[in-house]
Amino acid sequence: MGVRVLLIEDDRTIAEPLVEGLGNFGLTVHHVGTGNEGLRGPYGDVVLLDLGLPDIDGIDVCRGIRQASDVPIIILSARGEEADRVLGLELGADDYLAKPFSMRELVARVRAVTRRTQRGLQERDFAETTPGYNAQPQPQPQPQPQPQSQPQPQLTGDAVGPLVVDRRTRQVWVGPDSVTLTPKEFELLALLTEDPGAVYSRQQILDRVWDPHYQGPTKTLDVHVATLRRKLGHPAWIQTLRGVGFRLAVQTTSPDTPQAPAPQYAPAPQQAPTPPAYEPPAPYPHRTHDFTQTHDFTQTHDFTQTHDFTQAHDFTSAHRFDEPHPTAAYR
Repeated sequence: MGVRVLLIEDDRTIAEPLVEGLGNFGLTVHHVGTGNEGLRGPYGDVVLLDLGLPDIDGIDVCRGIRQASDVPIIILSARGEEADRVLGLELGADDYLAKPFSMRELVARVRAVTRRTQRGLQERDFAETTPGYNAQPQPQPQPQPQPQSQPQPQLTGDAVGPLVVDRRTRQVWVGPDSVTLTPKEFELLALLTEDPGAVYSRQQILDRVWDPHYQGPTKTLDVHVATLRRKLGHPAWIQTLRGVGFRLAVQTTSPDTPQAPAPQYAPAPQQAPTPPAYEPPAPYPHRTHDFTQTHDFTQTHDFTQTHDFTQAHDFTSAHRFDEPHPTAAYR
C-alpha cells in the first residue's frame, strides 16, 4: 500500500495540482479545506499542513494534531519568516517547506519522513514479537535512586548519566521524568547518544535524521537542537562546535564503576603541650626614703662672737746673745 497523505489546504488552485502531482508519484492523498476537518483526521502516514486556513490558524492545528498523534507533519506555507518556521517546528512539525516549492522536493521530503517513521515502527513491532531481541543492543540503564512514591521505570536503551533513550519504545527519560519529543527530535537525540562525546557534522546529521538528498535550510537543525536543549532542561548537554558540528556531553556516573579507595593518611603527631606564657617576675621592693622629713635649717650659728686680737705680744723683750748657747758645753 502506498503512502497515505492528509493535505490540509484551503486554496483549491494549490490543492488540486498537489493532489494530482502526488498521485503521479504513487501517493494517496486525502484533501480537506479547513482546520476542523484536518483535526478530525484520519491523519494517514503524513500530514501536509498549510498555515493560512480560514477557520483555525495552522499553528493551532499543528499543535492539536501533535497532541493526538505522532504522525509526521510537514508545514507548507507562504510564511517564510524565521519566527514562523521556528514556531512551527517547536510545536511539533517535522519539516517546513516555504512556498513556492517543486513537486520533486515535496515528494522527497514526504518519503524521507515516512521512511524513518516506518523503519521505527518495524523495529518496534519486530522487537515486540521476538523475545530477547533488541534492535541495537546497548548497556542497560543503571537504576536511578527514587523515592517510594516514584518507582523507577524499567527501560532498555542508551543510558548516558541521568539521560535514558529507549529506542524500542521511543521514550526519553531525564532521571525520573519522562520527556516528550517529536519524531525528528527523538531521532536527533538517538543519533547523538550512539556515541556520546563524538562530534557529528551537520551533513552527517542531515543525512541520517533528515534525508541524504535534503536540500532545505540547515537552520532547521539549529532549531531542533535548541528545542532539544529546552526540553531536556540541560542546555549544556548538547554542545555546539562552531564550524564542525554537535556532540552530546552528559556527565556520566556509573554505579558499577569501582571507586578509588580513600587515601589513608598517617595520624598527625601529637603536639607538645603549649608552655605557659612568660610572666616577668614581680619588681624588687625598693626601700623608699621618707622625703617628707624636713631638716631644720632655721638654726643659725652665732658668728657674732669675736676673738680679741688686740692683745699684743711683747716682742720687745730681747734675748741676750752674749750668753753662751747651751750646747756649747758639749764642744
